[in-house]
Parts: sequence; structure tokens; C-alpha cells
Amino acid sequence: MSKKVIVTGGCGYIGSHTILEMIENTDFEPICIDNNINSSPKAMDRIEKITGKRVKHYAIDLCDAKATEKVFKENSDAVAIIHFAALKAVGESVEIPLEYYNNNLSSLSNVLRFTHQYGIDNFIFSSSCSLYGNVSELPVSEETPLNTPESPYANTKKIGEEIIQDYVKVSNVKAISLRYFNPVGAHASGLIGEDPINKPNNLVPVVTAVASGKMEKLTVFGDDYDTRDGSCIRDYIHVTDIARAHISAVNFLLEGKQESNYDVLNLGTGNGVTVIELIKAFEKVAQLKLNYVIGERRGGDVVAVYSDNTKVSQYLQWTPEYGIENMMETAWKWQQNLNKEA
Repeated sequence: MSKKVIVTGGCGYIGSHTILEMIENTDFEPICIDNNINSSPKAMDRIEKITGKRVKHYAIDLCDAKATEKVFKENSDAVAIIHFAALKAVGESVEIPLEYYNNNLSSLSNVLRFTHQYGIDNFIFSSSCSLYGNVSELPVSEETPLNTPESPYANTKKIGEEIIQDYVKVSNVKAISLRYFNPVGAHASGLIGEDPINKPNNLVPVVTAVASGKMEKLTVFGDDYDTRDGSCIRDYIHVTDIARAHISAVNFLLEGKQESNYDVLNLGTGNGVTVIELIKAFEKVAQLKLNYVIGERRGGDVVAVYSDNTKVSQYLQWTPEYGIENMMETAWKWQQNLNKEA
């Protein structure tokens, strides 16, 4: 018998891949909640095209407590929640901080309240490496001290974790925060990938949009950082690897393996890749030259961050399977399919 898992933000990039992975490789029945302010309900059509299964989708705003409770009431037999839903653009969060605080924290508060109220006691939180800020040690482990977040977006993740930590002390909820690094790539089929409604602001969708002529050029924000080629270093991780980790985390909780009420796990490959190295990897697999220029540094960017993934591999028996070239290959395959839809 299938077990329901509620996935908030399920039409989004990581949410949709997690739902897809659930359908293809588990007996979980995903239930999607997404108001589609920065995602497309077409994600559910794409999942159906790949798997032949239609996912139940509630197009509601999680900041609306009444609407949120209705969904939880209808699905009170769910065994877990994976909470992806949030505004997530670093630059935009600097410009409109109140919208980020209101949306990301109100929605989390509502989801936690009804998670407990309806006895769905296993909670996975989509967190971010951005809450480490500019770190003094690399690689970043879960024990690395959290510095002042560089953006309101990052701060909503930091506060979100604190809210969860406080809440598990006074409820039956057990929770894991997955702090992931930089999700990239697309499903191996090339039929689903990152598809933001607004102008893309993550690096790889901009790379593929420029390569396909949808955008004129890519700006590399700064080449004067203290790194091997002057551009920022990030830990890029394939979206399917991240999806697999979320499912492993749900199973970890369901199997009663968690010793405390709350855990934090980093999700990364453990390897730092510069922005320029990523561009070169893309040029190699796509066999074309990318139009990019060097611009000024961007507010809110940290110099270098990559993960120590020892803890997650021990806890969840999880290791990433995709390398940087395969990440770029799947992202490009997805962009080419997206171009055919247009």
C-alpha cells in the first residue's frame, strides 16, 4: 500500500524532481502543494508524461492558514512532509526583504502547526548552505559556525531552522534540515528541469538560456576573488541526487533511525567548482562557445563554499552519483526540449 508524502513547492525545480523520483523508485504517493508564483503547473504534466501517473496538486498559498489546514485535513493519513516551498532568489531578497520574511516564515509556521495537529510527525526541511555566510574553514561541515547570513533569503533559512528546532521540543514532530549547496542539472530524460516563471537568476538556467539564444549574454559577477581563477567557488550538485537524499531522509525518519528530534545534514558533492570552470564544462559537453562577460561583484555573494558530506553519507547511506559534466549535459538536454515547447 502506498504511503502519502506531502511535498510543498512540488511544482518547483527540486520538488518536481523529488516527486518524480518518488513515483519511479518508491511506494510513496506524493501530494503536491504549490501556488505556482514562481513555478509552472506544467511540471505535473511533465511528470505524468514520464511516469504515466497524475499527481494530486493543490494550488494554494501556504500563508493562507485556512486553505493549508484543508489540505492537511484531507491528507491526514500522510506519513511525512517535505517542505520546499519558499521564495529563493538571493538578489531579489535583498531588494524586497519583507516579502521574503513574510512568505518563507509564515508558510513554514502554518505547515509545522498542521503537521503536528494532524499527526504527520516526520518533517524534512529544504534548507541552504547560504546560511553559513562567508566561512573561515573549508570544506563546510555541520559543525562549521554559522556567520551572519549575506542575504534576507539566507536569513529566512537560518530562522526557519531555529523555528523547527524550537517546535520539535514541544511537539511529536521529528525533523531533518537538509542544507544543500547548488542544485543543477535535470532529469536524465531531459523532459523536466529548472523552469522558473520569472527571469532565471540561478547560474545554470542562465548558461543554457544564453547558449540557446534566449538571453544575449551571461555575466560572471566578479573575477577578482581570492580563488584559482578569480570567480566564486560553489559546490554544484545534481538535482536527482538531491531528490534521492530527500527520499532517504524520509525513510530514515520512518524507520525510527533518528536518535534526536532534530538533525542537520549538508548535501553536496564535497568538491568546489568555480563559475568559470562550470562554464568551461558546459562548453565542452555542448560543443559551443558561450557568450559571457565579467561584471562587478554582486551583493550577497560569498567567495567560496563547498561541503563536507561525511555526515549525510553516514546517516542516509547516500552518495552523489553525478559529476559536473553530466550535470551540464542534462541541463542542456532539458533546455533543448524546452525550446521545442516554445
